[in-house]
Amino acid sequence: MSSDFQNTYISKEQLYGANNYSPLPVVLEKAKGAYLWDVDGNKYLDLMSAYSAVSHGHSHPELVKTLQEQAAKLAIASRALYSEPFAAFLEKLTSITGYESVLTMNTGAEAVETAIKAARRWGYFSKGIAEDKAEIIVANGNFHGRTTTIVGFSSEPSYKKGFGPFDNGFKQAEYCGHECDCIESCNLSIESFKSQINQNTCAILVEPIQGEGGIIVPRDGWLKQIRKLCDDNNILLILDEIQSGLGRTGKLFAYEHEGIRPDGLIIGKALGGGLLPVSAFLSSKEIMDHFQPGSHGSTFGGNPLAAKVATKALELLYEDHLIENSAELGDFFMQQLNNIQHPLIKQVRGKGLWIGVELHSGDVSAKDICKRLIKKGIISKETHQTVIRFAPPLMITKEQIIWAMEQIRAVFKDIT
Repeated sequence: MSSDFQNTYISKEQLYGANNYSPLPVVLEKAKGAYLWDVDGNKYLDLMSAYSAVSHGHSHPELVKTLQEQAAKLAIASRALYSEPFAAFLEKLTSITGYESVLTMNTGAEAVETAIKAARRWGYFSKGIAEDKAEIIVANGNFHGRTTTIVGFSSEPSYKKGFGPFDNGFKQAEYCGHECDCIESCNLSIESFKSQINQNTCAILVEPIQGEGGIIVPRDGWLKQIRKLCDDNNILLILDEIQSGLGRTGKLFAYEHEGIRPDGLIIGKALGGGLLPVSAFLSSKEIMDHFQPGSHGSTFGGNPLAAKVATKALELLYEDHLIENSAELGDFFMQQLNNIQHPLIKQVRGKGLWIGVELHSGDVSAKDICKRLIKKGIISKETHQTVIRFAPPLMITKEQIIWAMEQIRAVFKDIT
């Protein structure tokens, strides 16, 4: 339970802040590595890492040093001018990913909006779709951000209620996830996408693994089938890897598990090293060259400070062996969670250090479990009432996971 000291801060936030979140009752003061401390000095192991934004760990010394040095040198400059940090960042990102062109923004939602713009321009100027007729196919259960355009094609009523009218340039198809218990079910998902394709379709936009939807992992081969569907119909495949990318699933990008390559890639969160909001849309010159001066932009997108930090964040993925750590410890963590075998647990699923524990609906919710874990010194977060999400910093150690499992087992043991 929160102390009176913490309740003071909670009350202030509730009094002065918009009521658009329902935070867990912990008031944070500082963080380091995989740990968080509240204002009372209590220590917690962070198994959420700000929805994958803190993959490098909190206040990574090299990232903090990079931030401080660049902030003292040149932080914000208009994109009306060139800067060395931005040029170096573009070179680093394209060399690592193999994409030819990058358009930088700040938040993930901005990068998704950028991808939508890019897909539509390609549809009009390359594919020859009639003006204002372009359509993008998305998946049910998606989460791509909170702008009015994006929530307009969400299948979650609470994201949409009271925010319309919405853009009608989107069609929804069935995602292939954990409920697909056979190849036939997965094929029905492909048929669902196929049925939405017409002469105005310019792109399919999906998450290779749905995060907010509950860490929904498609059946093996599904993404490859979506890739073929796009190839056969002259449609762009755009993947949102804002949460799943940059090592989270045990590979640089989740799509690599399927051996495919999207036409456009959206990244963010961990790109900012847990210090700054940095996002980007990556694609080919053919697609990206439909942008011209004045057609799109951002005051802060690509600023020297963000560019310098993001460059270092990319380098540290390899220097600190974060991708390999995610693959190795993700398998270990998943195995340990599967071994609990509690009647409340319906399924454990995920890839790398991105795992969802789905509970059977009943008297005990996922948020209840998360609150119990707080008392054991663990920070985690639920989604959709029934799924506990575990997404620790990628620099977490095996010893820390072993300790976490002792606390998780104890929580479930107390539930009859």
